[in-house]
Amino acid sequence: MSRITPFASPLLLGFDAMEKTLERLAKANDGYPPYNIERITGTSAEDPERLRITLAVAGFGESELDVTVEENQLVIRGKQLDQPDCDYLYRGIAARQFQRMFVLADGMQVAGAVLKNGLLSVDLIRPEPARMVRKINISVSK
Repeated sequence: MSRITPFASPLLLGFDAMEKTLERLAKANDGYPPYNIERITGTSAEDPERLRITLAVAGFGESELDVTVEENQLVIRGKQLDQPDCDYLYRGIAARQFQRMFVLADGMQVAGAVLKNGLLSVDLIRPEPARMVRKINISVSK
């Protein structure tokens, strides 16, 4: 039995890479850490619209977090190191690593990241796309 996907339509040409990315994201994100995404409108007409992704990363320091852009994906990783010199009587807070991925649309830019009070905020800029119409010349073959 063959599998039919939404990207199998003959009208959606070149979207096979997006389909693979979506499949990878579905497998990679397990719900930890929780996050918010908010829209921040510009103060003037010249300011582009921004998005802010905020992750709850309590217990992680700046050196234990990594924010990268790989192709069209924003990848946020956290890795806490166990402290071998600690002698826990009870351990309810585990040193857990995570990887959170977000697919970015073409043209999206990461403006920066800030860690404050256990929240990591990553700001994204969505510039207004340039409206472009291009005339395609038709050649006649003999």
